[in-house]
Amino acid sequence: MKISSDAQLITDKSNIKYLSNFNGSSGFMLLTKKKKYLFTDFRYMERAKSIIKKDIELVNITRVWRNPTELAKSWQSILAKHSIKILGMEESNLTVSQYKRFQKITNKGSAQKNRTKFVDISGEIEKIREIKTAEEIKIIQKSQDINGQVFLEIKKIIQQWLKSANKTPLREIDLAWKIKEIGHQLGAEEMSFDPIVGFGTHSARPHHEPDNTPLKKGDIILIDMGMKYKGYCSDMTRMLFTKTPTDKQAKIYNLVLEAQENAIKKIKAGVTGAEADAMSRDIIKKAGYGEQYGHAGGHGVGLDIHETPSLSENFKTPLKEDSIITIEPGIYLEGEFGVRIEDMILVTKTGNKSLTKVQKRLEDIILD
Repeated sequence: MKISSDAQLITDKSNIKYLSNFNGSSGFMLLTKKKKYLFTDFRYMERAKSIIKKDIELVNITRVWRNPTELAKSWQSILAKHSIKILGMEESNLTVSQYKRFQKITNKGSAQKNRTKFVDISGEIEKIREIKTAEEIKIIQKSQDINGQVFLEIKKIIQQWLKSANKTPLREIDLAWKIKEIGHQLGAEEMSFDPIVGFGTHSARPHHEPDNTPLKKGDIILIDMGMKYKGYCSDMTRMLFTKTPTDKQAKIYNLVLEAQENAIKKIKAGVTGAEADAMSRDIIKKAGYGEQYGHAGGHGVGLDIHETPSLSENFKTPLKEDSIITIEPGIYLEGEFGVRIEDMILVTKTGNKSLTKVQKRLEDIILD
């Protein structure tokens, strides 16, 4: 790994997990050109010993920031050992208070001329994480498989409710809870994010928070959900129609599907994030709904639900082979309904491979 400074201080929890396997809430890493260190406290020592990678040295600090004198002594000793004069920090991950703490323990007692300089290395590890290994791809595929299985179970619950003679109200929050419950039963560790469940007009809110709204026959349903498996996220959005869609609903749905499939057909390594976004956005704009599509066309997925790259007009960097991204165009008609369709794909040299297996043709999502 290229180091842009004498050493790198890693504080982002996902980057720490990626580099070391450690996922405790308290700790940070120091990467020098010759050695890697993980600093954590006694609460996590036994766990860390059993899971961290073999090339990492574990540094035990009593409650880390509860004993800054002990931490400073150990920290400065390691910096001196490796002659660290320029230290990279993930500034975008640090609060002002945290940044000042690290400055203090680094240069405490040092003469002005001997002070270590700090440079921003935000995003450097994320660029490495963008390209997935074969093992990561396998895990993310499993995560999305669980996600798809959960959705199909949720679809059954809705179908059963629609057929029931004596209907107990089925609320958005009920389905959101069921997504979590079934996900756990099928092997997910936790959710990638809180599920988005929107009935009727709520489907026109891209990030609607599920509430007590009960399902009604005729409602269109938007479900955006993701699972975590072995620390890796998945993401998928599907629509459901509780009766035959109106002509307008069918038109909007098929337009979004056409836009998404056009992007999936053309995306490959080397295409920029901006170009990939335009592959679906231009179709929606041409149909007159550009103003009703206000979010990015997709994003990277891995240890975090939103990673590099971004499918947006400002992302001019080419997509990389073996990166995993979402393709998620949408149209949102305020006060009426919204449609978003989202799949995850693996970018390849010559094209891409879909990791999402749940059907999305209009005839497959009508529950009537």
